[in-house]
Amino acid sequence: MTEQRATLLIVDDQPANIHALAKLLKDDYRIITATSAAKALELAQRTPAPDLILLDILMPDQDGYATCRALKADEATHAIPVIFVTALDQAQDEAKGLQLGAADYISKPFNPAIVRARVHNQVSLKLKTDLLEQIALQDGLTGIPNRRYFDRKLVQEWNRQSRQQQPLSLLMIDIDHFKAYNDHYGHGAGDDCLRRVAQALQQVPNRSADLVARYGGEEFVALLPETDADGAQEVAEAMRAAIHALALAHAYSPVSDHITISLGGSTHQPQRQRPATDAEALKHSADQALYQAKAEGRDQIVWRDLDSTST
Repeated sequence: MTEQRATLLIVDDQPANIHALAKLLKDDYRIITATSAAKALELAQRTPAPDLILLDILMPDQDGYATCRALKADEATHAIPVIFVTALDQAQDEAKGLQLGAADYISKPFNPAIVRARVHNQVSLKLKTDLLEQIALQDGLTGIPNRRYFDRKLVQEWNRQSRQQQPLSLLMIDIDHFKAYNDHYGHGAGDDCLRRVAQALQQVPNRSADLVARYGGEEFVALLPETDADGAQEVAEAMRAAIHALALAHAYSPVSDHITISLGGSTHQPQRQRPATDAEALKHSADQALYQAKAEGRDQIVWRDLDSTST
């Protein structure tokens, strides 16, 4: 399999400058371009995001300094390294760019060997940083995202859905009587059970924005952006069926002779006037629904609407 190339976003209002840089770097990187700050910010927020931005300072709609400031202020783009490529060559110009968070500074007319070396260095550093971040946000046992990653995404998606006025649904999922499974089959079998359940749950949602993560112990979560209560309950039922289909024997469960799960869910239509901390209310609502599902016999789904008292 061919290794995927890193993506560079080249931003300059002069097409000739873009062409010169793209010609120099296209053999080693995937190139995308923008001739305005507005387009650059739009491309930077797309998924997958560029790995490095080569940014001109002198642009008519919004200069590179303001563009860099906007990139660094946005949680979705602040980690993308920026190299200024500009005809401004005074020390104060370079200092200003670095103070705004730029990773490097290349003066025009540029030396091709220097451009290649500096781009290579920044891309290599970015990919190593991404790998370390991925490891830090991954559950070591199951290989799916961990609670830290989920907590971060919950706030991000709450904010995003607030802007777009779209529903956000959350599932809390618990393996029924897992302690009894561990006690009787052993921790090795318990670890294997967790891995198989995690993979089965992760395969149910079919959109890239959906997230399944291990919350801790035998508990999992699923975050479903732009999904109303009906759609989320369909996902929940599909997850419950997927775990039944695993047919993992559990002779010591009072619920069934195989592994089952209980699910609690909640949906909210975010409002602009609500603070981001209200995302915790969605988590609490889903957790209360899970508690009810377990109290009422397990192997079932209980739903709560965050914006009403219905269950």
